Amino acid sequence: MNNLDKVRVLLPHWLEHNQGHSTEFLQWADKLAAESPETTALLRSAVEALQAAQHALTEALHKAGGPLAAPGHEHHHHHHSTPR
Repeated sequence: MNNLDKVRVLLPHWLEHNQGHSTEFLQWADKLAAESPETTALLRSAVEALQAAQHALTEALHKAGGPLAAPGHEHHHHHHSTPR
């Protein structure tokens, strides 16, 4: 498998992982809104940056030729626990 094919396998995972962090940051921003407006604003700013990265990663996947499943590899998920 050449490097471009490897990136075509990795990019969908990176996109999913990035989206998961965006969601998690927004959840924490909501929890902190009354307690720390400055922290909330920074978390929301981080989400905006991740959205820009998401756009760039999506475009990279498109330019690379779209997703490619890795032979013999099943998709896996990272689970992040969110303290309550």
